[in-house]
Amino acid sequence: MRLLGVVALVLSLVSRIGIVECEKPAVVNVGSVFTFNSIIGRAAKAAMDIAVSDINGDPSILAGTKLNLIQVDSNCSGFLASIGAFQLIEKEVVTIIGPQSSAIAHMISFIANDLHVPLVSFAASDPTLSAFQFPYFVRMTQSDSYQMTALADIICAYGWKESIAIYVDDDYGRNGIAYLGDELARRQCKIHFKLPLSINFDLSDLTRVLNGSKNLGPRVYIVHIYPDSKLRFFSLVQKLNMMTEDFVWLVTDWLSSSLESFSMQNQSSLGILDGVVGLRPYIPKSTKQSDFVSRWRKMQQKDLVQLTTYGMYAYDTVWAVAHSIDKLLREGINISFSFRNDLHAMGQSSSQLNNLKVFEGGESLLKILTDINFTGITGKINFDGERNLIGSGYEVINIAQGEIHPVGYWSNLSALSVSPVKSLKRKTQSCSDKKLGHITWPGGLTSRPRGWVLANAERPYQIAVPRRTVFTEFVRELNDSQKIEGYCIDVFYAARDKLPYDIHFTFKAVGDGHSNPNYDDLVKMVADDVYDAAVGDIAIVTNRTRMVDFTQPYVSTGLVILAPVDRFKSSAWVFLKPFTPAMWGVTAISFLVIAVVIWILEHRVNDDFRGPPKRQLITMLLFSFSTLFKTNNENTVSTLGRMVMVVWLFLLLVITSSYTASLTSILTVQQLSSSTITGMESLVTTNWPIGYQVGSFAYSYLINNYDIHPSRLVKLRSPEEYEIALRKGPTARGGVAAVVDELPYVELFLANRTEFGTIGQQFARNGWGFVFQKGSPIAVDLSTEILKLAENGDLYKIHKKWFCGSGCPSERGIKAEAYQLHLSSFWGLYLLCGAVTVIALIIFLFRAVFQYMRYKRKQMDPSSPSNTRCSQAVYSFFDFIDEKEEAIKHFFTQHESSQTQVNNEAGKAADSSRGLENLS
Repeated sequence: MRLLGVVALVLSLVSRIGIVECEKPAVVNVGSVFTFNSIIGRAAKAAMDIAVSDINGDPSILAGTKLNLIQVDSNCSGFLASIGAFQLIEKEVVTIIGPQSSAIAHMISFIANDLHVPLVSFAASDPTLSAFQFPYFVRMTQSDSYQMTALADIICAYGWKESIAIYVDDDYGRNGIAYLGDELARRQCKIHFKLPLSINFDLSDLTRVLNGSKNLGPRVYIVHIYPDSKLRFFSLVQKLNMMTEDFVWLVTDWLSSSLESFSMQNQSSLGILDGVVGLRPYIPKSTKQSDFVSRWRKMQQKDLVQLTTYGMYAYDTVWAVAHSIDKLLREGINISFSFRNDLHAMGQSSSQLNNLKVFEGGESLLKILTDINFTGITGKINFDGERNLIGSGYEVINIAQGEIHPVGYWSNLSALSVSPVKSLKRKTQSCSDKKLGHITWPGGLTSRPRGWVLANAERPYQIAVPRRTVFTEFVRELNDSQKIEGYCIDVFYAARDKLPYDIHFTFKAVGDGHSNPNYDDLVKMVADDVYDAAVGDIAIVTNRTRMVDFTQPYVSTGLVILAPVDRFKSSAWVFLKPFTPAMWGVTAISFLVIAVVIWILEHRVNDDFRGPPKRQLITMLLFSFSTLFKTNNENTVSTLGRMVMVVWLFLLLVITSSYTASLTSILTVQQLSSSTITGMESLVTTNWPIGYQVGSFAYSYLINNYDIHPSRLVKLRSPEEYEIALRKGPTARGGVAAVVDELPYVELFLANRTEFGTIGQQFARNGWGFVFQKGSPIAVDLSTEILKLAENGDLYKIHKKWFCGSGCPSERGIKAEAYQLHLSSFWGLYLLCGAVTVIALIIFLFRAVFQYMRYKRKQMDPSSPSNTRCSQAVYSFFDFIDEKEEAIKHFFTQHESSQTQVNNEAGKAADSSRGLENLS
């Protein structure tokens, strides 16, 4: 009996515990911490009150349980917000909504983490509020990482490389701008200057920052501050005359929040914002949203609180918390709290700490909350892996003529577009693909603003120029007067004059005036911001491009080898040099032989080769030599003549082509005298000393690319030292085998020195350009103008002005191979042509002799004696040859016809006689 009593008691207790656990509480407390009297807070407070009323009046959610929202005013103080959070936790709230400040959210998140109370913020947008550091933090708005990416896309789309960021100096401002800087860097852009403001800045602080920024180059401003109902920032910008065509103002969503708080009557003051481009969280239109807006207007007729985007986010936040609590209760999880042992121990000596409890269902509620999926007045409510709201992106707005104009949209899936993107497929776009609608910029400008001002009269652009001591035609300072001139300077002025804007600058000569400065050091001074740019004969080489930006090259150059040479002196008989005397003799004899052979082969069959002896001689010679120029009027008729002409013309083609190439080489090149150097490879292998110009990149190039030991390189300071060292040669002290220098210097050196020249081919090809700091937009603009100067011939005119006073220096190179053509190179062709000619003559003679013998047999009288002298036979043969072949053939035809007739008559007579004999 006792055992049955114990069992009954246990079952009774289990039953009662189960009933208690399944009971829904009558009230669930939810806390909120934010600043009531602020642009965001006023709308948020009213929206959350409406949300609580709607939830408690809806029987489908939290049935039988009342949602009690306990609100605490932080009054923009992190200290008060922390105390308020502790007070809420003492009242056993299951969630804290807020705060609106990112800096305060950082503080309260530590409290929420330790006490397992989810912290859901509808306005804290700092991208560093991470779920990894603060696992109980849930962001019910879009992270600033999205709007900073949107701003970076806008800047990239308009091609602005540098910008200025003005921001409040707290977690919200610093971290947002830091994220923007990273996004710009990915697009090869940068924030050149960061100008922080204190959280409670006044007009004097703002004036100091804005006036200081006027002397900076960029004119693209990014403003990331807190909402301001009085628009103090842009009121002061307007007073400081910084809303002109030179400026670009891009703002984050603080401005749209400020404008949303204005009544319709107050929006008439938007004129001071004309030209500003900003972002506004994009909320798709819906029936639920329209109904809420209508209710809001009716309910706020007395208070005149304007509905803002963050007010709608606050409304949906309360609903998201209510849905989560409802699901938690439906799953049978009891809302309970327990003491932390460490806090309870501290509470014995510290007031109020013993009242802080840990929400045991906090982890479950957090998971339900982050997995939620419902549709609110702001659209679909769901979260990404970092517990940030997956929003619909941003709307790009432009204030023009006192009105707000939407000009485009941005989302994390599609980047910039002119209309809201409905597709969920991610698209990759380059900067040039990103488009926005028509934008009116400050000053009423409708075209793309330049976005920067190079310098002004107060702070001119500092341009370094090398103080050269040799080859000063390129750049030089006139007698320490600080007046700079030269070929490079004229090119810079010509390109600058074509820019659509003015540049305030001053030239600064760099160097001691005794030797050329080191150009690598000069480029590094630009990279280190000692100078803004450098203009001069500065070669574009790889190690320099890593530090600075160069313009388009205005001179194509490279390294060449300078050495002593022998020149061919021009003469009236230079055209005879391509062939050796033997070659000329054989060629002349060949023309005569071909003339005779063709005459022999064509004389009997071609009327062009007949006539009086004088005419035939002229025709024969003219025909032979005219084949050289393809101007002969006579045509070959015989097969043998054509065969000979085919081989002869082929021989002439090869001979004339070779002659032309050889003569061209003789007229344009020269040979080395007593030197084995034919190019860079042979120079490296000689181990002879090599000269280079002081300050030139040739020194490092030869060491790094050809492994030449520095001891072999001889420093030369002037053209006179070039000449002395080259004349001494590699074996004398102070002499060199050759000088390696850039082509323009070598051309200038050779302009009045005929005993030197260049060897081999140009190598290490590059160009000269103007130097600017990395990302400088003027480098791009000047490059465009330099290309225009090259296309319209102005670069050549500048070159003629400086270097062609007594004739332009031309490139002089040499080739080591022989330049004359020898008979040994063509004996095979001559042998072939001779063999074909002999064969043709033999065939012709055999045919002629055969015809002559046949002719004599038919002409011979049987009754006349057959003895004739040899001389008579020869004369008779030549007479026969002189006759046209057509006449001989006609003779043969007549003779055969008469013979046939005689034979026929004889046959008839024989037949008659045989008939008489038969009759008798």
